[in-house]
Amino acid sequence: MRSVRFISPALFCIAIPGFWHTGCAAQAAKSQTAELAVTWSLQIAPIVYHNCTTCHHPGGGGPFSLLSYRDAWRRGPQMVQVTQSRFMPPWLPAPGYGEFADTRRLSDREIELIRKWVAAGMPEGDRTQAPPPPRFDTTWQMGKPDLILTVERPYMLYASGTDVFRNFILPYPLAQSHYIRAMEILPSVPSIVHHCNLLIDRTASFRRLHPNHWKDGIPGMELEVDAGNTFDPDSHFLFWKPDTPVVVERKGMPWRLDPGNDLILNMHLKPSGKPEIISAQVGLYFTSQPATLHPMLLQLEDDRDLDIPAGDSHFVVQDELKLPIDVDVLGVYPHAHYLGKELEGWATLPNASKKWLIRIPNWDIDRQSIYEYREPVFLPRGSVVHMRYVYDNSEDNVHNPNDPPIRVRAGNRSVDEMAHLWIQVLPVNVPKNGPDPRLLLEQAWMEHRLNKNPGDFIALYNLASALAGLGRYSQAADDYRKLLTAHPDDARTLNSLGAALENGGDLQAANGAYEQAIALAPGDCDARFNLAGLDVKRSLFASAEEEFRTMLRRCPADAGAYSGLGVALIGEGNSSAAQAQFQRALQLDPNNFSALYHLGQMDIESGEPDRAIDLLQSAAQQRPDDLDTRERLAMAFAQSGRPGDALTQLKEAVRIAPGDADLHALLSQVLAGTGQFQQAIDEQNVALRLQPEDADGWNNLGVLHARMGNTAAARADFQHALELVPGHAQARANLARLPRQ
Repeated sequence: MRSVRFISPALFCIAIPGFWHTGCAAQAAKSQTAELAVTWSLQIAPIVYHNCTTCHHPGGGGPFSLLSYRDAWRRGPQMVQVTQSRFMPPWLPAPGYGEFADTRRLSDREIELIRKWVAAGMPEGDRTQAPPPPRFDTTWQMGKPDLILTVERPYMLYASGTDVFRNFILPYPLAQSHYIRAMEILPSVPSIVHHCNLLIDRTASFRRLHPNHWKDGIPGMELEVDAGNTFDPDSHFLFWKPDTPVVVERKGMPWRLDPGNDLILNMHLKPSGKPEIISAQVGLYFTSQPATLHPMLLQLEDDRDLDIPAGDSHFVVQDELKLPIDVDVLGVYPHAHYLGKELEGWATLPNASKKWLIRIPNWDIDRQSIYEYREPVFLPRGSVVHMRYVYDNSEDNVHNPNDPPIRVRAGNRSVDEMAHLWIQVLPVNVPKNGPDPRLLLEQAWMEHRLNKNPGDFIALYNLASALAGLGRYSQAADDYRKLLTAHPDDARTLNSLGAALENGGDLQAANGAYEQAIALAPGDCDARFNLAGLDVKRSLFASAEEEFRTMLRRCPADAGAYSGLGVALIGEGNSSAAQAQFQRALQLDPNNFSALYHLGQMDIESGEPDRAIDLLQSAAQQRPDDLDTRERLAMAFAQSGRPGDALTQLKEAVRIAPGDADLHALLSQVLAGTGQFQQAIDEQNVALRLQPEDADGWNNLGVLHARMGNTAAARADFQHALELVPGHAQARANLARLPRQ
């Protein structure tokens, strides 16, 4: 019997064109496996450099470096452990619940590659095939900043103990306003800084609250600051972590610092096992371009219901807010303390569908972050945004700072709790001539807060301010009076009441409210500024000048006061002195609208149209919908021999205010001056439809018809003007000039 010899398919392969033999497949698979042997150079270095080294480099926030093969070789087993458990890279959001930019979550394949590499003995491979390691500058990543602020008094962090939250106040030292496009924080010891927040204190309220200790740093996890009397909501996540060293704002969204502002650097510090001297520098990068996009931060919260019994492993708090306008959601910042367990945010759309914003199934305060979306998330008007947080106050929570567990309530200390979901939204589909959409968001937000807690006086004040901004002055005044019933000596509320009364037309009552506010707080400049402005409105220019000068002795860096003084001096007929005040205002704030506008007007009057154009164009950038600025800019262009540009400005003004008869009439005159008579006739007809009793307008229409040779129409126009005003001399003279019928 002939013996049969079996041939292993792996050793026997016949090439048959158009076919794939099973032996060939096995051999190819083996060859491919050999080719895909996991090495540092080919597979692991790209993963590490992309996801790990932003923290794990010399001087970075990580406890060791991973910049080289030898660094990673020493840490291989640890890398397997922390990636398999998804403890590293630090990324809390669950996949499929929001598409975020700069996601640091490793794929299953990447985690498996790290495991295989370590299991294979961590081979380096061909080092010439490895990508170059990233470079990390120990100073400023974007070059030298335009302004560097430094913590004045360093802080001693003890070697051990609980985490420390410290607030360092950094006064803005410049005498001019600036727009900030990027910022970076350089801690003296980055490895012990978990994260930092920057807050803008427009009124230096936190410094005033701690007059004797602010230079030493104030303890606390979170704080509230006074935003002042102008609706100018903080709209940016100024949040820094060692793995995101430079915070760069989106295009069109810089933030602003003014003279007298403070930055508050809130630092989360973790003891390292030895005493450390903590200091920091904040580098700011300027741009000359003001913001063109104005987002807003909204907060869902339920701190009032945070009263977590000891041992409760599933304590739930919730909140929701209905959106009054269309928005794009740009990012979210969920926040809880050590008892947080599961954090969720989503939106219910008007069609009842659910759109996830974020879900964190295993919260860890040590790995919190801001999460920006890869693409903005559109939420239509009527959508309801929700938050639902679950807390674990049991012994099983490894993060619980209390052993045994104790009852925990809301508070600013790290051992207290919070339930916050900050959402950054950008209003979209905004009507051209409507109110600031952020005011509508503010109104909805504050009304929601008051529904939950009618005694929330901050919400009541903010609601009144939003109503005033929306032109609902009577309602605003009523809410301010409610506040004054509880706090009759609150100078700020009295000042705001005065502004609501003034804008509502009750100037006498406004004057009284301002004077009460000044009597209660003589050193506060806001009420005095408003009283001086009221004097200007009532043509009491000498009194206004005195008030502005008194204010400037107390607040010498206030650009608005200098421009207000300039307006008062114009009213007194002292234009040269006024000009000096406007120029001083622009030295402090190059974008001060009033100074730009009035200096531009002065240049028109003095026959300097080119200089006026520069100033008025800057003013129009500040207030694109201001009609007076558009008209003055058109005059400057016309005076400079640029009728086409003058027409552009007037057409823009007509777009802003299509129901303004005077604008249509002015546009008609400029069109006629450029020989565009038919278009001029069309605009004058629009003006007369809006204002049919305007005898001058009918006379002007007759002149245009006469220029076009339409004698019959011109005669009818002049006769109509005389019917309205029988003594109209120009219409009578023009009628006489027409050829006899």
